[in-house]
Amino acid sequence: MPFFRPSLLIAIFPLLILLGCEGSESPITQLEPPEPGGILKVATRNSATTYYLDRDGIPAGPEHDLVESFAAANDWQVEWTLLKSTSEVLQALKDGEIQLAAAGLTQLPSRDEHFVRGPTHTDIVEQLVCHRDMRPLPRQVEEMAGIDIRVTADSSYADKLQSLVNQHTGITFKEDPRTTEILLTEVAEKRIDCTVADSNIVRVVRRHFPHLEIAINLTSGDRLGWYLTPDHQALAGLADQWMESSDGQENIARVRQHYYAYISEFDFVDLRALNRRIDERLPNFLDLFLEAEDETGMPADLLAALAYQESHWDPKAVSPTGVRGIMMLTQNTAESVGVDNRLNPAAAISGGARYLADRHQRLPDTLPEPDRTYLALASYNIGRGHVLDARQLARELGKNPDSWEDMKEVLPLKADKRYYPQTRYGYARGYEPVHYVQRIRNYQDVISAAIVWLPLEAD
Repeated sequence: MPFFRPSLLIAIFPLLILLGCEGSESPITQLEPPEPGGILKVATRNSATTYYLDRDGIPAGPEHDLVESFAAANDWQVEWTLLKSTSEVLQALKDGEIQLAAAGLTQLPSRDEHFVRGPTHTDIVEQLVCHRDMRPLPRQVEEMAGIDIRVTADSSYADKLQSLVNQHTGITFKEDPRTTEILLTEVAEKRIDCTVADSNIVRVVRRHFPHLEIAINLTSGDRLGWYLTPDHQALAGLADQWMESSDGQENIARVRQHYYAYISEFDFVDLRALNRRIDERLPNFLDLFLEAEDETGMPADLLAALAYQESHWDPKAVSPTGVRGIMMLTQNTAESVGVDNRLNPAAAISGGARYLADRHQRLPDTLPEPDRTYLALASYNIGRGHVLDARQLARELGKNPDSWEDMKEVLPLKADKRYYPQTRYGYARGYEPVHYVQRIRNYQDVISAAIVWLPLEAD
């Protein structure tokens, strides 16, 4: 029998422990970011606040725009993976199928256990949303007991509700594999009592379902951002640096302006009326808007939104100032576009579309979209001369006349006696086109979502 010395065991025991630890939990291999010209693999989900295809089939959305800008700054191409839910996005990240998750994700300690935080870009509040007819509506957390609450599975909402369950008696909830947008629809149709959603999602979806009511703010403030796999610390660092850079901050500001800034304060009566008239009136005129788009190139949903702002789709509308018809044309405007009868909806829609197209075409070629369209709408509302005045005033004030953001500040100065006496066309209610464009953009979003289904009803 071989002789075994205890001193040898003492000497090798620490080494055995070390080897055992290394075998059970190997260190994470750190990967380098893609090379210039390489591929960045990103997962997201379809929604108005993340990624979607616009009316021309072009990818859009807040997460899409930020990721594409980040990739462009590093000379990468983005390989998008579209998944159905937050749960699927996080699973794809966990399985190493992607490098980055950009799907409107709230950054949470529970997610930090598995993933690496990337940069954040949007402030949100988690809100309990119910149907406004629900009685009594819960206004305190304690009043949530006994309510049928369903939230997207594996979401930050489930984390928050579980913490409330642990603190209060009688609160229950169920996790659902469907998206937050679908669950908000279920609430609007009274199939479930309430759900929880981020405030930016509520703000967008509520315009389509005005009976949704924000009952309680469940958080005081959270941040949406990106997550990466643990082996992509270097990529996470690059993303943080870019988001904090002037380029990143400019892109965040652009996203906020493009997707959220124009959405006005919630007006239940106005949005309820719009949604009713989409069902009752728009089918009668949709073919005419589509024909006008073919004739002029002005989008049908934009023309429909413009007509709704002007007349609420009333072909016999008449104002005290003499403008008439579904597009509320003045006599002079009607004559300039060859419309003999402003109360004829076919003639009025065609004439209004041609007039808007003319306003659009007459603007300088330097104007980018969508600023060009917004200034064309302002010209439709207040007149081309006043818009030209405001553009000149913008130059004198060191503003950019090709930027709608800057022009929103300058147009109201046409009503300011410190400025309008020096302009060629004088005084104008310059604040009106700012609100006018904002409302049309808001209406266009709601109409464009409905217009997909309406052609079948209009035939």
